[in-house]
Amino acid sequence: MIMTPARRHWLKATAAEKPATRQNANGYELMLAKLDEDRRRLHAIQSTQRKVAVKRELLPEYSPWVDGVIKGDHGQQDDVFMTVMLWRIDIGDLAGALPLARYAIRHALVMPDRFKRSVGCLLAEEFADNTLLGDPTHRAAGADALAECLALVADQDMPDEVRAKLHKARAYALLACQDVTPPMQTEALAHLQTALLLHDKVGVKKDIEQLERELKRTQAAAPVIAAA
Repeated sequence: MIMTPARRHWLKATAAEKPATRQNANGYELMLAKLDEDRRRLHAIQSTQRKVAVKRELLPEYSPWVDGVIKGDHGQQDDVFMTVMLWRIDIGDLAGALPLARYAIRHALVMPDRFKRSVGCLLAEEFADNTLLGDPTHRAAGADALAECLALVADQDMPDEVRAKLHKARAYALLACQDVTPPMQTEALAHLQTALLLHDKVGVKKDIEQLERELKRTQAAAPVIAAA
């Protein structure tokens, strides 16, 4: 399906229409058909890296629809929108997934039937896995997005081990930043400790011990300011 400029404009306008004018759902049906076609293409690919590359190639074709949905702000269930949100995370674009995640949480949207997790659980786990299982050299880039994800899913129900992974990922992202300051180390330590409280097999005990030692050394080396 070729996404011409005219079709792109029409899809954006259709997505933003009021529900009463979308009774036939022609625009949505068109996008569902495209999604099915693209999913079949992805299913035929065995390489994970190749799938990521194809998703990165396909995502701009969905941008007009997603922009229209967010602009319209009607809160209708939209499997295309939710799949695009996940694809954004899959390609490592955590910041790009956040506007969709905020919309989905605010309107209580659900994932398509083929997914068995709630939106909050999926966001927490996918954001965490993208950080913990991805290239360690890219962890720092997602630090801010992980912080927002933590706040976004704070009141969402999910298994404790999933939330623990998200806290662990935020800590690792902070510690991967250049010129890590003592306040950043302190925050990272708090996230690691929370992760351990939530799930004692999350694998952060040695990280906590190492970070506590580093903070003690930093405090010991700090100059003492004499009282006036």
